[in-house]
Amino acid sequence: MRPAGGEKGWAPLRAARRAPVSFALERRLFVYSRLLGLVALALAIVDFPVTAALAQDVKVVLTSRAPFARVAAALEQAITDQQMGLVCHANAQQGAASRGVKIPGNQVFLVFRNDFAVRLINADPRAAFEAPIRIYLYENRDGTATLAYARPSVLLNGYAHPEVAKVAAELDRVFEKIAAQAIATR
Repeated sequence: MRPAGGEKGWAPLRAARRAPVSFALERRLFVYSRLLGLVALALAIVDFPVTAALAQDVKVVLTSRAPFARVAAALEQAITDQQMGLVCHANAQQGAASRGVKIPGNQVFLVFRNDFAVRLINADPRAAFEAPIRIYLYENRDGTATLAYARPSVLLNGYAHPEVAKVAAELDRVFEKIAAQAIATR
């Protein structure tokens, strides 16, 4: 609807809605908004490849051709074979089944060993926050399994003590062996 009096009736409404702003302030806001946009664009361009590359280095994801249940059993055996401790085993499939709900295989294994924990705590107590290391195992649509974990060296990278780096390198090798053994099952 238009106010009575034709087009002239809109002019006072437009003027009332816009608060008086000085030209200099308007110009500064325009320049700042453009600069902020350029900074955001530059960060997006620079950050995207770094983030994608980092994501590939952070997480190890392996898929098996074997059935999920076999891979889950092989994973538990691999943890034992590498003399690591299974600190916690969360089985979402079993938990759901206890409520009468059926879901695909889905398990989380928290894995560590006390001698590694002692070395981390002695080197930098803050580094013990990253323990135990989580291995995630889930069932694919075709019944096979996918295993994923974050590399210990990446998790422990933020701690500067040389002993932490040494422990991280050792743990990388241990977790590589655990994952390879579990995935190799047929």
